Amino acid sequence: MGNKNDSGTHVQQEVPKKSARLSDVNRSGDLETERSTMTYEQLAERRSTPRAKTPFYRIMLALNIIGWIGMVVVLILFHYARPDFITGVQEYWGIKGDTTWSETHLSAMTIVLQVCLIVSAVSIIMRARRTRRENDSFGVNLFILFGIATISLATLAITLGL
Repeated sequence: MGNKNDSGTHVQQEVPKKSARLSDVNRSGDLETERSTMTYEQLAERRSTPRAKTPFYRIMLALNIIGWIGMVVVLILFHYARPDFITGVQEYWGIKGDTTWSETHLSAMTIVLQVCLIVSAVSIIMRARRTRRENDSFGVNLFILFGIATISLATLAITLGL
C-alpha cells in the first residue's frame, strides 16, 4: 500500500545481503514489532466485527437474561408466598383459608429481587461505559427491571416490615 500522493511509479529498493544469523535475529525483531503495532487494516477489521460476536456483548446479554429470568422466578415465588384469597362463598360456608405469608417463599423472593437489582445495576453501568457506537441501543429494559425490583423491595419493606 503506497502513499496517497504517490504518482504510481515504483522504485526498486536494494536490500542489503546479510548473514543468515543476523537476518534471523532481524526477522524475529520484525515479528515482535508487527505484533505490537496495529495497522490500519487490522484496526478497521476490529471495528467491523459484528457487535453480537464480541465477548462484552455476550456478557451483557447473559446478564440481561439472568435478570429477567430472576424476575419470572420472583413472580412464581410471589404466587406461592401470598395468603389465600378468601371469597364470600368460602366465608359463608365457613371454609378456612391461609391468611399469612409464607416466610420461606418470602425470604427467597427477597433474595432473588436483590439479585435482580444488582444484576440490572451492573448491566446499566457496563452499558453506560461501553455504549459509544451510533447504532447502540439505550437499554430501556434494564431500567424497567431496575425500577420493578426497587419498587418491589420497597413495597415488601414497607408493608411487611422486612
